[in-house]
Amino acid sequence: MLLSPKDHTLIMIDFQSQMSFATKSIDAVNLRNNAALVARAAAGFGVSTILTTVAEKSFSGPMFSEITEAFPGEKLLDRTSMNTWEDEAVIARVNEIGKGRIVLSGLWTGVCIVGPALSALDQGFEVYVIADACGDVSDEAHERAMQRMIQAGARPMTSLQYLLELQRDWARTATYDMTTGIAKTYGGAYGLGIIYAKTMFGASEGH
Repeated sequence: MLLSPKDHTLIMIDFQSQMSFATKSIDAVNLRNNAALVARAAAGFGVSTILTTVAEKSFSGPMFSEITEAFPGEKLLDRTSMNTWEDEAVIARVNEIGKGRIVLSGLWTGVCIVGPALSALDQGFEVYVIADACGDVSDEAHERAMQRMIQAGARPMTSLQYLLELQRDWARTATYDMTTGIAKTYGGAYGLGIIYAKTMFGASEGH
């Protein structure tokens, strides 16, 4: 079943500077770009979103500004637990939102994402992982973490796929400009293609 803006909770986990220094499976620029794309998509479509950090003040540093700027005023839930699913404040918020589908992105894949993914699956949630909005200390670490979650029932997707799945139909004019705007800014070569088509001959996917 495809995702829609109102049927899931997005949890963005530990996008913090200290965590990113050792991340090697994805370039830091790409990671920040993809995280920004996910955050802007979720904010634009009104997705219920939880932002959480670990040891923000004492060790890991602030969450990426690309994410926090997409959610002005949103409280960041800071934890001591490596597994987000073991934090009382996070679980209280998940239960308050009350949706059975969970979408995860964050650092590191093998710790920050595996923990809540397996825990949520064990409790009967449907879990999706945005694979290119996560990273780990090596390609091996990232791939083994993704395989472990997939084998347990998690469903992988990408950041651009997440944005376009929320839009779904170019005839949805209320979010058309927002979606193409996010794609133009954060969508890489696809975004460049949109800019070219609109600039050169006024193309529009919805017509």
